[in-house]
Amino acid sequence: MPNDKFAYYLGIRFLGSEKSYFFACEDNNFALGDLVIVMTASGVEAGKVTCLPAPIATYSSTLELKPILRKADNRDIADFNQNLEDAKRALAITRTEVERLSLAMDLIDAFYNIDASRITITYTSTEKRVDFRELLKVLAAQLGCRIELRQIASRDKAKMVGGIGICGLPLCCTTFLNQFEGISIQRAKNQMLTLNIPKLSGHCGKLICCLTYEDDAYTEAKKEFPKLGMSVTTEDGPYFVDAINVLSRNVRLVNAGHSDYKTYSLEDFNAILNGTYKPKVELIKAEEALPSFGIEKTSQKQENPANSQPKNQKNDRDRNNKGGDRRDNRDNRENRENKDNRDNRDRRDNRDNRDKKNRHNQQNHQNGPKDNNRPNQQKPQNPEGEQQSRDNRGNRNRHRHYRHRHGGNNNGGNGDNAA
Repeated sequence: MPNDKFAYYLGIRFLGSEKSYFFACEDNNFALGDLVIVMTASGVEAGKVTCLPAPIATYSSTLELKPILRKADNRDIADFNQNLEDAKRALAITRTEVERLSLAMDLIDAFYNIDASRITITYTSTEKRVDFRELLKVLAAQLGCRIELRQIASRDKAKMVGGIGICGLPLCCTTFLNQFEGISIQRAKNQMLTLNIPKLSGHCGKLICCLTYEDDAYTEAKKEFPKLGMSVTTEDGPYFVDAINVLSRNVRLVNAGHSDYKTYSLEDFNAILNGTYKPKVELIKAEEALPSFGIEKTSQKQENPANSQPKNQKNDRDRNNKGGDRRDNRDNRENRENKDNRDNRDRRDNRDNRDKKNRHNQQNHQNGPKDNNRPNQQKPQNPEGEQQSRDNRGNRNRHRHYRHRHGGNNNGGNGDNAA
């Protein structure tokens, strides 16, 4: 119902809702995204402009338009931002209490009104009704304001949370869908889709909304196609309609024994029903034949007698060449194996030398470094050993004296003969 006191109306969206509501305004000095303060049935609320002002004469709904109080000033914007931070803390407190009370509630979001006198908490639940009376008592003592717990459906949750669909685009419910229609599995059957429920389900767990987009088009297109099981007589006998493809406009036939299948276009199938169908075998053969470019067929190339050789000699030469190639391959393989063996032996010797050097270094480290500046230490005195050494020296001297006197050899003789 238009309001004669105002000249324009615009659309506003509130927190926690994806639907726009219309309010009346006196001027059109508003832009998309502006924060405005309005009066609603729940009290004073803040919302953002989603539809530009339009003349009040174009408003066709019977609902009464409520006025916009004012455009948000700096204080309203500061209160709005502060409420967003307080709502996050309140949601964390609520989640803690829900876990403590073991309630079947999946919290989604929380938001205050502009004067922070009321907080709305949205949630989903697998149960139809949740007893949260004890939760309200605890939250009222901690938050100190009016609390509203609002249960939403799974589709509303997907609309609020958002996401990417199987098509790679943002979800339809978060972009342009404002109302949800009932979707049954009959729509999938009408579009001849495979009845795979997980693939046909969206983020909300329900059947995807896009099943409704092409359902009417499939219903209209299928009117031109025959019904499944319809009998038709072909040149090979009676056949039955086994399947149809609306997109490619083809009809598949099968015989009574399900041993032979034939696929025709919809036009050819109608021609078979009318008796005007003509096989296109000749046309197919003509299409498959290669085009003629006017190239004449020439005789085979004559062989040069000088280069021609008997067939047996040529085969022997090829066989010998193949044998030589095999020998070369075997020699190359043996050379590679010998080289690998030499490399392995060199690596093993290097490893042994390295280990021996490491052991030698460890032994020197244990014995300690040699000190060249260390003074010479006197050997311990051994009287018996010294006496034995003197006796040995005396024996050697007597033996030399004896050899000098008797000719210098053990065989005897005088000194003159020796000289």
